Amino acid sequence: MDLVKWEPFKELATMRDRMDRLMDSFLATETPIKGLWAPNLDVSETDEEVIVKADLPGVDEKDLSLSLSGHNLMIKGDKKEETEEKGKHFHRIERSFGSFQRMVALPVAVDADRIRAEYNKGVLEVHLPKKPEAKPRQIPVKVNK
Repeated sequence: MDLVKWEPFKELATMRDRMDRLMDSFLATETPIKGLWAPNLDVSETDEEVIVKADLPGVDEKDLSLSLSGHNLMIKGDKKEETEEKGKHFHRIERSFGSFQRMVALPVAVDADRIRAEYNKGVLEVHLPKKPEAKPRQIPVKVNK
């Protein structure tokens, strides 16, 4: 019987290649899974507030809800499925629909009483003012001579 040198890094590379092929085949499907989607969002921060922007095209404002729990902002909603029209034959359907929810971990404590949200042309913009203790402070340095 011959001894074979074990190369653990080669096996890890092989396993990674297999996982990459599996994920590529999963993500390459042409039709999205019904009801599974999540909006893209941006989270930015100024000295005064945290701003969350979410792309929600086709979502009616009455189907949106926001809630704050600790340092987490929850965005929930529902995008209604369009009904197929008679005489129309679809060759491709890629737009997502169904319920969604996104939990956004906020980087600082915010003042829940002053949060405001605006919805315009399919973009939700949430302004979350920082609590005073979360705002940056300038600390003077005393120089001893």
